[in-house]
Amino acid sequence: MPYSNDHKARTRARIVESARKLFNRHGFEQVSIDRIMSEAGLTRGGFYHHFDSKDALYAAAVTSFTHCNPFRPDATGHTPSQLARMLIELYLSDEVLDNIDFHCPLYALPGDVARAGLSPQTAYTQLIRNLTQVYVQALAHAPDGEQRAQAIVSLCVGGMVLARTTDDSALRRSLRTAARQQALAMLDAG
Repeated sequence: MPYSNDHKARTRARIVESARKLFNRHGFEQVSIDRIMSEAGLTRGGFYHHFDSKDALYAAAVTSFTHCNPFRPDATGHTPSQLARMLIELYLSDEVLDNIDFHCPLYALPGDVARAGLSPQTAYTQLIRNLTQVYVQALAHAPDGEQRAQAIVSLCVGGMVLARTTDDSALRRSLRTAARQQALAMLDAG
Protein backbone atom coordinates (compact mmCIF):
# COMPACT_ATOMS: atom_id res chain seq x y z
CA MET A 1 0.00 0.00 0.00
CA PRO A 2 1.53 3.36 -0.99
CA TYR A 3 2.12 6.07 1.59
CA SER A 4 -0.39 8.89 1.83
CA ASN A 5 0.50 12.40 0.65
CA ASP A 6 0.37 13.55 4.28
CA HIS A 7 2.92 10.91 5.29
CA LYS A 8 5.19 11.92 2.39
CA ALA A 9 4.96 15.59 3.39
CA ARG A 10 5.78 14.81 7.05
CA THR A 11 8.72 12.62 6.02
CA ARG A 12 10.04 15.32 3.69
CA ALA A 13 9.72 17.89 6.51
CA ARG A 14 11.72 15.60 8.84
CA ILE A 15 14.47 15.31 6.23
CA VAL A 16 14.56 19.08 5.68
CA GLU A 17 14.70 19.79 9.43
CA SER A 18 17.46 17.23 9.93
CA ALA A 19 19.44 18.72 7.05
CA ARG A 20 18.95 22.30 8.24
CA LYS A 21 20.31 21.49 11.69
CA LEU A 22 23.26 19.48 10.36
CA PHE A 23 24.13 22.10 7.72
CA ASN A 24 24.06 24.79 10.43
CA ARG A 25 26.38 22.77 12.66
CA HIS A 26 28.80 21.36 10.10
CA GLY A 27 28.34 23.06 6.73
CA PHE A 28 27.21 21.66 3.40
CA GLU A 29 30.36 19.76 2.45
CA GLN A 30 30.78 18.04 5.81
CA VAL A 31 27.30 16.52 5.93
CA SER A 32 26.47 13.38 3.95
CA ILE A 33 23.08 12.23 2.74
CA ASP A 34 23.49 9.15 4.94
CA ARG A 35 24.00 11.31 8.02
CA ILE A 36 20.99 13.50 7.21
CA MET A 37 18.74 10.51 6.71
CA SER A 38 20.02 8.81 9.86
CA GLU A 39 19.38 11.98 11.87
CA ALA A 40 15.84 11.98 10.48
CA GLY A 41 15.40 8.33 11.52
CA LEU A 42 15.31 7.14 7.91
CA THR A 43 17.50 5.18 5.50
CA ARG A 44 19.36 6.56 2.52
CA GLY A 45 17.09 4.68 0.13
CA GLY A 46 14.21 7.02 0.82
CA PHE A 47 16.17 10.18 0.08
CA TYR A 48 15.61 10.16 -3.67
CA HIS A 49 11.84 9.79 -3.26
CA HIS A 50 11.91 13.36 -1.91
CA PHE A 51 14.92 15.10 -3.50
CA ASP A 52 16.85 14.86 -6.75
CA SER A 53 20.16 15.80 -5.13
CA LYS A 54 21.87 17.07 -2.01
CA ASP A 55 21.80 20.55 -3.61
CA ALA A 56 18.00 20.35 -3.90
CA LEU A 57 17.79 19.41 -0.22
CA TYR A 58 20.12 22.29 0.66
CA ALA A 59 17.84 24.71 -1.18
CA ALA A 60 14.83 23.26 0.65
CA ALA A 61 16.61 23.71 4.00
CA VAL A 62 17.32 27.37 3.22
CA THR A 63 13.81 27.85 1.85
CA SER A 64 12.32 26.47 5.06
CA PHE A 65 13.36 29.75 6.70
CA THR A 66 11.66 31.86 4.02
CA HIS A 67 8.29 30.28 4.74
CA CYS A 68 8.55 30.58 8.52
CA ASN A 69 8.27 34.26 9.40
CA PRO A 70 6.76 34.89 12.84
CA PHE A 71 7.34 38.61 12.28
CA ARG A 72 4.43 39.26 9.92
CA PRO A 73 2.00 41.89 11.26
CA ASP A 74 -0.94 39.60 10.51
CA ALA A 75 0.67 36.83 12.57
CA THR A 76 1.27 38.81 15.77
CA GLY A 77 -0.95 41.88 15.93
CA HIS A 78 2.09 44.15 16.30
CA THR A 79 2.86 47.13 14.08
CA PRO A 80 5.59 46.80 11.46
CA SER A 81 7.84 49.05 13.58
CA GLN A 82 7.32 46.89 16.68
CA LEU A 83 8.05 43.75 14.69
CA ALA A 84 11.22 45.22 13.22
CA ARG A 85 12.51 46.16 16.71
CA MET A 86 11.65 42.69 18.05
CA LEU A 87 13.46 41.05 15.16
CA ILE A 88 16.63 43.11 15.64
CA GLU A 89 16.63 42.33 19.36
CA LEU A 90 16.01 38.63 18.82
CA TYR A 91 18.33 38.24 15.84
CA LEU A 92 21.32 39.62 17.76
CA SER A 93 20.47 37.99 21.10
CA ASP A 94 22.55 35.63 23.22
CA GLU A 95 19.83 32.99 22.92
CA VAL A 96 19.96 32.96 19.14
CA LEU A 97 23.76 33.01 19.06
CA ASP A 98 23.91 30.07 21.46
CA ASN A 99 21.33 27.92 19.63
CA ILE A 100 23.31 26.65 16.65
CA ASP A 101 20.57 24.32 15.45
CA PHE A 102 18.25 27.24 14.77
CA HIS A 103 20.70 29.73 13.28
CA CYS A 104 19.42 31.65 10.31
CA PRO A 105 21.08 30.55 7.07
CA LEU A 106 21.96 34.19 6.36
CA TYR A 107 24.70 34.05 8.96
CA ALA A 108 25.11 30.29 9.40
CA LEU A 109 25.72 29.34 5.78
CA PRO A 110 26.91 32.27 3.65
CA GLY A 111 30.18 30.65 2.57
CA ASP A 112 28.45 27.43 1.62
CA VAL A 113 25.70 29.20 -0.30
CA ALA A 114 28.22 31.34 -2.19
CA ARG A 115 29.80 28.13 -3.50
CA ALA A 116 26.51 26.28 -4.00
CA GLY A 117 24.50 25.99 -7.15
CA LEU A 118 21.75 28.25 -8.41
CA SER A 119 18.93 26.61 -6.44
CA PRO A 120 20.42 27.27 -2.96
CA GLN A 121 21.44 30.79 -4.02
CA THR A 122 17.90 31.50 -5.21
CA ALA A 123 16.49 30.33 -1.87
CA TYR A 124 19.07 32.41 0.01
CA THR A 125 18.23 35.47 -2.09
CA GLN A 126 14.56 35.09 -1.19
CA LEU A 127 15.47 34.86 2.50
CA ILE A 128 17.39 38.16 2.21
CA ARG A 129 14.38 39.76 0.52
CA ASN A 130 11.96 38.46 3.16
CA LEU A 131 14.08 39.75 6.04
CA THR A 132 14.56 43.09 4.28
CA GLN A 133 10.80 43.37 3.77
CA VAL A 134 10.20 43.33 7.54
CA TYR A 135 12.31 46.50 7.81
CA VAL A 136 10.95 48.08 4.62
CA GLN A 137 7.44 47.87 6.10
CA ALA A 138 8.65 49.51 9.31
CA LEU A 139 10.39 52.24 7.31
CA ALA A 140 7.54 52.90 4.86
CA HIS A 141 7.55 56.58 5.91
CA ALA A 142 11.22 57.07 5.03
CA PRO A 143 12.24 58.08 1.49
CA ASP A 144 15.38 55.94 1.86
CA GLY A 145 13.51 53.07 3.59
CA GLU A 146 14.66 50.34 1.21
CA GLN A 147 18.32 51.36 1.55
CA ARG A 148 18.06 51.59 5.34
CA ALA A 149 16.30 48.23 5.46
CA GLN A 150 19.16 46.64 3.51
CA ALA A 151 21.70 48.28 5.83
CA ILE A 152 19.86 46.90 8.88
CA VAL A 153 19.92 43.41 7.39
CA SER A 154 23.64 43.85 6.71
CA LEU A 155 24.26 44.95 10.29
CA CYS A 156 22.28 42.09 11.79
CA VAL A 157 23.73 39.38 9.57
CA GLY A 158 27.27 40.80 9.67
CA GLY A 159 27.15 41.20 13.44
CA MET A 160 26.17 37.57 13.85
CA VAL A 161 28.69 36.27 11.29
CA LEU A 162 31.52 38.04 13.10
CA ALA A 163 30.26 37.05 16.55
CA ARG A 164 30.20 33.39 15.51
CA THR A 165 33.82 33.50 14.36
CA THR A 166 35.52 34.69 17.53
CA ASP A 167 36.37 32.80 20.71
CA ASP A 168 36.46 36.07 22.68
CA SER A 169 33.12 36.30 24.50
CA ALA A 170 33.53 40.03 25.23
CA LEU A 171 34.18 40.78 21.55
CA ARG A 172 31.28 38.51 20.54
CA ARG A 173 28.96 40.52 22.82
CA SER A 174 30.42 43.89 21.76
CA LEU A 175 30.01 43.16 18.05
CA ARG A 176 26.36 42.26 18.48
CA THR A 177 25.70 45.22 20.79
CA ALA A 178 27.21 47.62 18.26
CA ALA A 179 25.22 46.08 15.41
CA ARG A 180 22.01 46.18 17.48
CA GLN A 181 22.49 49.83 18.48
CA GLN A 182 23.19 50.96 14.93
CA ALA A 183 20.34 48.91 13.46
CA LEU A 184 17.87 50.33 15.98
CA ALA A 185 19.18 53.86 15.36
CA MET A 186 18.60 53.41 11.62
CA LEU A 187 15.12 52.10 12.33
CA ASP A 188 14.31 55.04 14.62
CA ALA A 189 15.92 57.79 12.50
CA GLY A 190 13.40 60.28 11.13
